[in-house]
Amino acid sequence: QVQLVESGGGLVQAGGSLRLSCVASGFAFSSYVMNWWRQAPGKERALVASITSTGRSISYGNSVKGRFTISRDNAKNTMYLVMNSLKPDDTAVYYCNARQNSERDFWGQGTQVTVSS
Repeated sequence: QVQLVESGGGLVQAGGSLRLSCVASGFAFSSYVMNWWRQAPGKERALVASITSTGRSISYGNSVKGRFTISRDNAKNTMYLVMNSLKPDDTAVYYCNARQNSERDFWGQGTQVTVSS
């Protein structure tokens, strides 16, 4: 059974930091591109950061470059997102996504991040 379980969300003041984790099970984690997405109220889901299966290639959305860091530990089947200098605009539900192709595309249930001003 495929599972992606996010944790680490919460309420933080602007300028603060959070670390999100995504623990995967039920599939070959080390073979998948892993992504963090987010969805704010009334907005479409947006890609925050991506990391390839080996971790050698990383990309970020423009709004988080220089503030967020994505990483993964294939030995622990876990992906992370360190979020620094948080802004109220970062408030959203953050989703973990594992993708190999259109048929192998898995999602977690999301974790809420709220940044107060």
